Amino acid sequence: QMCEKFTVCQNSMEMLLRNNLNLPKVTEEDGDFLTFLSFQDKCLRKISSGLYTFQTYLKYIQETFISENQNVESLSFSTEHLAHILRQMVINPEDVIIPDAATQESLHTKLKSTKAWTEKITIHLILRDFTSFMEKTVRAVRYLKNTRSFSV
Repeated sequence: QMCEKFTVCQNSMEMLLRNNLNLPKVTEEDGDFLTFLSFQDKCLRKISSGLYTFQTYLKYIQETFISENQNVESLSFSTEHLAHILRQMVINPEDVIIPDAATQESLHTKLKSTKAWTEKITIHLILRDFTSFMEKTVRAVRYLKNTRSFSV
């Protein structure tokens, strides 16, 4: 929708130059899915922390992409709920990194300071990386569901 509505597409040079958002990612170091058994707790910690971190980015999108406010609000609520559930599954839930209020405010201020012409690119980058993060999260949760006794 972003590409069609605002002509912000993945091959845009501006997008490539602008991607300094430091969005959460699940990487091979967090445990690939072949050796996942030995990395379950680390992976769950990373996913839960990433979901909590994405909350600030989703808040920015909700405030900026007004026409989709209700959808983003629902997405944000569901993301926070999933982060909480996964956090409870970690051996030491206090090890999950939840950005403090000062960190969230600093990031939010940085995002709000973007120029109007890069707003749409920033939103696109956040949504693209959030989608990728969620795809890996779904795979990890499915794998866990098949190898551990829990329900999400």
